[in-house]
Amino acid sequence: MEPPRSASDDSRNWYAVFTTPQHEKSVLRHMNVRGVEAFLPTYEIARIWKNRQRVKLVLPLFPTYLFVRISHRDHVKVLQAPGVLQVVGNGREPLPLPDSEIDFLRCGLCGHRPQPYRELIVGERVRIKSGAMRGIHGFLVRKNNSACFVLPIQPINRNVAVEVDAAILEPLAA
Repeated sequence: MEPPRSASDDSRNWYAVFTTPQHEKSVLRHMNVRGVEAFLPTYEIARIWKNRQRVKLVLPLFPTYLFVRISHRDHVKVLQAPGVLQVVGNGREPLPLPDSEIDFLRCGLCGHRPQPYRELIVGERVRIKSGAMRGIHGFLVRKNNSACFVLPIQPINRNVAVEVDAAILEPLAA
């Protein structure tokens, strides 16, 4: 769980960082060395190698992206790290992510087995009404006959899917 934020932390925001392919973990280490708060959401997948050996791989949930919590003056520190291509933005300035989305990725996914969700099926927009993920908006989709909550991370145009109890979801008014 995150420590409480002090008044001096208020100027820091979460941003998505675009990295060179397959260098997310290396960039995460560089951020830690530079004293930059960084977060790389991951998931586990079981693979079978050619020799029939089973292995569990820990892969980035959003390939080529990780998240950093920085103030405006720390952008240069991030951009100078090896493997960083850019801080995601609209062309003029980096776009901050809502703290609630990062909190969802950090805390809400614990024990829910996240997985990448590439195709966003247009479905009903819903909000989680109770629990650690309360207030988070996303989409309801069906997967393997169970309710699946899809959280779109807009700045990086990616999604994450989590199976949830349909009873904790409520539709959003149109």
